[in-house]
Amino acid sequence: MNWTLPGTVLQIDAERPESAEETLSAMFLTGGLVLSQVTQLTGLEPYIVQNWVRRGFVSAPKQRKYTRRQLSRILIINALKNALSIDQICQLLSYVNGALDDEQDDTIDDTELYNAFVVLSCAVETNGFPAWDEIGPLLERSLPNYREPVPGAKSRVQEVLRIMLTAWRSAQLKDDAQRMLRALPKSPRID
Repeated sequence: MNWTLPGTVLQIDAERPESAEETLSAMFLTGGLVLSQVTQLTGLEPYIVQNWVRRGFVSAPKQRKYTRRQLSRILIINALKNALSIDQICQLLSYVNGALDDEQDDTIDDTELYNAFVVLSCAVETNGFPAWDEIGPLLERSLPNYREPVPGAKSRVQEVLRIMLTAWRSAQLKDDAQRMLRALPKSPRID
């Protein structure tokens, strides 16, 4: 079963969530991505990405090329923007990574955070949204190699992932409701 990778226009196999990592890693074999490649991958207009850079949500590209870490931040913002405001997304990311324009204070690399989010969203896509008492083990499995840089960092990251997953799923449900509403036949006017 194919599904769209969160924050992108890419279709991947939902049975193989690791294919997302393989696909994205392959794009960086020759270095970073230029803006036109980022916009093709995300479906965003160039001015939106440039605005996020200008406002400090994403660090500036070096020599006009975006790193994997920068792309991951862009994908996270893009995946959540239909459910949360940009300010709320920044608040969420700052909760685990401090100042958004300073990678030195990060408790998790954006690429690792995005990969964990992909694992979670893929599980939801294939199995449905878990009950709240079942989400803990799912969160644990999404971060198999995470090493806490400071005590308590993992629980903060897991809470952010829980919020990201809920926001992403709520945006999907909103889109589903709008699609169903558009499909309703025009009802006769009742006077």
